[in-house]
Amino acid sequence: MEYQSVSIEDLRNRTEILEDSGEAKKSEGDSFSELFEQFQASQEFKVGEIVDGRVLSVTKDYVVVDIGYKAEGQIPLSEFRNDEGEVSVAPGDTVEVYVDHADDDDDALVELSKDKAERLRVWDQISIACERDELVKGRVITRVKGGLSVDIGVKAFLPGSQVDIRPIRNLEKFLNQEYDFKVIKFNKRRGNIVLSRRVLLERERASMKTKTLTMIEEDSVLTGTVKNITEYGAFVDLGGIDGLLHITDMSWGRVNHPSEMVQVGDEIQVKVLKFNAETERVSLGLKQITEDPWGQAESKYQVGDRVTGKIVSLTDYGAFVELEQGIEGLIHISEMSWTKRVKHPSKMVAIGDEVETIVLDIDPKSKRISLGMKQIEPNPWTLLHERYPMGTRILGKIRNITDFGIFIGIEDGIDGLVHISDLSWTQKVKHPSEMFKKGDEVEAVVLNIDVDNERFSLGIKQLTPDAWEAEIPNKYTIGRVVAGKITKIHDFGAFMQLEDGVEGLIHVSEMSTERVNNPADILSEGQEVTAEIISVDREERKIGLSLKHVADGDSPDVSSYLEKQGKSTASLGDVFGDQLKKLEEEE
Repeated sequence: MEYQSVSIEDLRNRTEILEDSGEAKKSEGDSFSELFEQFQASQEFKVGEIVDGRVLSVTKDYVVVDIGYKAEGQIPLSEFRNDEGEVSVAPGDTVEVYVDHADDDDDALVELSKDKAERLRVWDQISIACERDELVKGRVITRVKGGLSVDIGVKAFLPGSQVDIRPIRNLEKFLNQEYDFKVIKFNKRRGNIVLSRRVLLERERASMKTKTLTMIEEDSVLTGTVKNITEYGAFVDLGGIDGLLHITDMSWGRVNHPSEMVQVGDEIQVKVLKFNAETERVSLGLKQITEDPWGQAESKYQVGDRVTGKIVSLTDYGAFVELEQGIEGLIHISEMSWTKRVKHPSKMVAIGDEVETIVLDIDPKSKRISLGMKQIEPNPWTLLHERYPMGTRILGKIRNITDFGIFIGIEDGIDGLVHISDLSWTQKVKHPSEMFKKGDEVEAVVLNIDVDNERFSLGIKQLTPDAWEAEIPNKYTIGRVVAGKITKIHDFGAFMQLEDGVEGLIHVSEMSTERVNNPADILSEGQEVTAEIISVDREERKIGLSLKHVADGDSPDVSSYLEKQGKSTASLGDVFGDQLKKLEEEE
């Protein structure tokens, strides 16, 4: 049964009319009683309900509200302040309030709450949205354990796993942002609400993916957003489906890391290089949108051209120079200096340096350009012929000593080599350190300059005439008896020093008319002996000596040795051939 809303005054007027007319009947009285009881019941309120009230006054601390039913209540003024702290209510305003507490005393004020009324209304709205599978809008307010706290009218929890499709490490970037959410868990009694943003993104992504798959085909150019960056490339969202942009397909030039080319969130145009519809894998290219610069390289860079570029990379064997975007040339370590022995390119250049070079060679098919840095300056080796003609005497300090000779400084970065064979005409040098030490200032003569191989040959013995050509053959003639000191003893004979740098060999066969098995048994190093010159070989630079041809008393006494060894029937001539061969090998 529906009842019309009436006031207490109307009910009193009806009662007076019935009494004056005398038409009141018992049944009608009963009906009136029932109506009045219902009216009285409608004027009552219950704690925990939400009712409308009219603002009567606004005091310093409270807002007084008339909720009808002959009842008034007060609400703390703080519940009516906005975010800026301003009071947003005035007398006469109608507000929705929550009956928080009421005493039995009719004159007592009822405790009301505007905030609780709003929260209860929000809970009702969320409950309806949850039942209807609708979305709610909210603002992320703070980070909490396991996720984020979201204000949707009441506080709700957004788990970290439900923030995005991909795991998010930095949740702080979502703070103070507004989003739509799906309620995935709702418990009004416990005050528990769990939200998800990921569900919405997955729905949106699935819808976009269907559309994108109809557009993807090889060689097509699409617009996408960089979602993630790794060491080997970047993943680009094409609209519901991700494609891989590999680092090698980002630029025609050198890329050390993908972050040099793109950043997360960048919107870029990419070209589809490969697409597998079954696996839904997409390979993308960024550099393929522009023309390969190597296509025009051969016409732009000619051998001998001077070009300028920036050092972009250093290796043990050289430096790479970027001539333009996508084109690099190599300066080999051997092409950095005419005179310096460069051990590492970092001794000459650094990454970022602008350098001028000469194109030495170009191979467009292999995408290689060889550059030279030293060719910018004249080759000092080509000027050496003019400065130091053959036969020129030079004076310099020894910079290095090796097993095969000594290096003498000629000019800055240019050394001349005196080979061990060019140190002395007569002396047999085992190691150059026997005659010189590092830092000595020596004189030498220019023998040869090899510009192509950058070799400067010097000689020290050439400063004086060859004694074997002019002096020794005339001084040491066959048949002459000479005195000297034994310097070395071998199985085949002994060497005797005639003067500094000049030695002669006493072969074992020339030591005595009798057989000698071991020269050390009759001769010793340092012993002074006299011998006769029996041969002089100018070409081989050898002098042969004999003890047995000497008749004076200076020859060694070998008779006691022969007596100890006994008579031998073998002559010295029988073994001469073998010993001579061994001598030649030693020499």
